[in-house]
Amino acid sequence: MGTAFVFPGQGSQDVGMGAPLAKEFASAKAVFDEVDDALGQNLSKIMWEGPKDELTLTENAQPALMAVSMAVMRVLETEHGLVLADRVKYVAGHSLGEYSALAAAGALSISDAARLLKLRGQAMQQAVPVGKGAMAALLGVSVDVAEKVAAEAAQGDVCQIANDNDPAQVVLSGDKSAIDRVGDVGKAHGVRRAVPLPVSAPFHCVLMQPAADAMAEALSNVEIRAPAVPVVANVRAEAISDPAEIVARLVEQVTGRVRWRESVLFMTANGITDVYEIGAGKVLAGLVKRTARDLRSASIGLPEDVAEHASAVCG
Repeated sequence: MGTAFVFPGQGSQDVGMGAPLAKEFASAKAVFDEVDDALGQNLSKIMWEGPKDELTLTENAQPALMAVSMAVMRVLETEHGLVLADRVKYVAGHSLGEYSALAAAGALSISDAARLLKLRGQAMQQAVPVGKGAMAALLGVSVDVAEKVAAEAAQGDVCQIANDNDPAQVVLSGDKSAIDRVGDVGKAHGVRRAVPLPVSAPFHCVLMQPAADAMAEALSNVEIRAPAVPVVANVRAEAISDPAEIVARLVEQVTGRVRWRESVLFMTANGITDVYEIGAGKVLAGLVKRTARDLRSASIGLPEDVAEHASAVCG
């Protein structure tokens, strides 16, 4: 039996997330306090009380989701004796979740992860003027067909695959003019539905290059250590452990494709049988199940989830 921990990305946030953990476990509350201190901001208050539109801001959602994931990790470690390297073969995270995965594996401190994600959110928001970029999810489509749709919809504008999420869900990102054409182009290729996403910027495409440059500079000033277990990098869908390569892939990830489907298949091919989503929501557990039906997957984000799965996870 092989186990992987995966960590959610933007879209999994919701007002109230993390509050039950903080109420029940001092170790979880300490994580939220550490993130607040690192940012000089009462982020936990926004997480637990809202307003929702403030939590949804990219610069708040990214460190907030990491904080919840790390609170779960801390509870598993302090209350149930989890030693990651003894129980888990790989970690992986969806977009910002890669930072959570690295923090969970000890490659990055929680404080550094919080500051980097705050900056990442700000840089991604500022990279493209509001209204110029957009994203859309194509449903019922393979990545090969999505490539054709993106190429035809571009017409000289930017239109790229941002997320290859599962065998029937691919997200496109780019100039709003191109994304607006995706629906009609997709119909001709048998796309079941093209759903515009309520995002504030076109993530994971070349329009994000200014944000990638900002992250390259920020990461050069942070200590990245070798992780306790390999991280399956979004942009390569393979396991890496070298700190220099981790930095390079985090920079590349800002403009590059999140190869989530391929990452799940990589883990399956390398002996993973059980996947636990650590943090807020249940998005990744669903994507995992749709990609590899034989994998067992579960989400751990609430005290009752910890109680249900701790013995299986921690031994």
